[in-house]
Amino acid sequence: MTGGGYAEYAAANEGLCLPLPKGWTYAEAASLPETIFTVWHNVFQKGRLQKGEKFLVHGGSSGIGITAIQLAKAFGAEVFATAGTSEKCDACVALGAKKCINYKSEDFEESLTDTGIDVILDMIGGDYTARNIRLLNTEGRLVFINAMKGGKAEIDVHEVMRKRLTITGSTMRNREVAFKAQLASEIEKHVWPLIESGKFKPIIYKEFAMEDAAKAHALMESSDHIGKIVLRNKFV
Repeated sequence: MTGGGYAEYAAANEGLCLPLPKGWTYAEAASLPETIFTVWHNVFQKGRLQKGEKFLVHGGSSGIGITAIQLAKAFGAEVFATAGTSEKCDACVALGAKKCINYKSEDFEESLTDTGIDVILDMIGGDYTARNIRLLNTEGRLVFINAMKGGKAEIDVHEVMRKRLTITGSTMRNREVAFKAQLASEIEKHVWPLIESGKFKPIIYKEFAMEDAAKAHALMESSDHIGKIVLRNKFV
C-alpha cells in the first residue's frame, strides 16, 4: 500500500502483493513488506552489498535493523550493528550480527575503526554522517533511509573523493507503482526462498488489537521494543 493501512479491508495493486510464506501467520507476514522492500532496495540494490563484505546497520533492533541483519547474513556478508541497550545488542548478535555496539556507552566509530565497513545503512543522520564516512573502506557505500538526528551534517569531501565513496538514499512511499512492482518481483525471487527455508524469522515484539492502536504507537515512540509491533484486526 502507498501508506495508511489501518483498515479491515483495503485495495492494493496486485503487482505489489506477495504470497503468504508457507507456515507463517498473517500477523507474522504483516511484519514483512515495509522492512523487506526498504532493505532489499537500499542495501542490495543501491548499496550493492556483496558476499564477504562488511555491513553496518544503525538501529539494529528496529524493524528495519532486524531485517537488514538477517538478510545481510543470509547473503554472506559480515554484519555489524548499533543499538541502545545491552539487551538490544544481544538480540542483534543472536540474529546474526558479529558485533553490536551499544551507542550509549561506546563510540561505534572507535569500536569499528580497525574493522572497516563496506556498506552502511543509516537512519540516524546528523553527526553520525561524518563518522560513517570515516569508517567506510575504499569504494564504500553509505545509504540513508532516515535522518533522526537531523538532515544536515559536515563532511570531508576530500575523504569522499579519496576513498571514491558513494553516498545515496531513498524514500519508498512516493515511488511509482511500476517501480514497486518490479521490486516485489525481485523480492519474491530472491528473498522468499530464504524466508520459506527458515533462514529468516519474524521478530514480533507485541501484538495489539486495532482499538489499542494508540498504545501501539506509544510503545513504538518509547523505543523499548525489539522488532516489529503488529496491529491485529477482528478478522485475523
